[in-house]
Amino acid sequence: MKTFLFLLLFVLGNTFSNAQNTLNYNDEKGSPKATLQDVKWIVGNWTGEALGGICQETWSEPIGNSMMFNFKLVVDGKVVFYELGHIIEKDKTLLLQLKHFDGELKGWEKAEVSENFELVKVTPTHVYFDKFTFEKISDNEINIYVVFEKSGKEMKFNFKK
Repeated sequence: MKTFLFLLLFVLGNTFSNAQNTLNYNDEKGSPKATLQDVKWIVGNWTGEALGGICQETWSEPIGNSMMFNFKLVVDGKVVFYELGHIIEKDKTLLLQLKHFDGELKGWEKAEVSENFELVKVTPTHVYFDKFTFEKISDNEINIYVVFEKSGKEMKFNFKK
């Protein structure tokens, strides 16, 4: 009985934390057709507060079938980590890929490995990748929602230009 209650709470907890603003990729459905023009509204220099510090994220204009980004978290005046990545056009859809680096540019993932997030859905104001959502609030404000793998919890990052 204890095991059943634990499993029930675990499933419900993960459902609630994941279902609010993020979606899960379904292999059977695959990704919808999309181009970088569908997500061009993400382009810009964005700043916000999260994870106990200041976050900066910069997205480039689409060129070469890719929109590149960099992310930096600064806490107490020191860089905690960076992310480098892109959204690419691949097989008539979009794929978000990223890698993490510590403050001294030492990679977290192996050199040949990146974190990949398949496209789930695109609307004029939302881009849903697997457990990773971009939400357009206005031309000068976006929210990014990320489900952290270890905890299964969804976190909101609010950014302004």
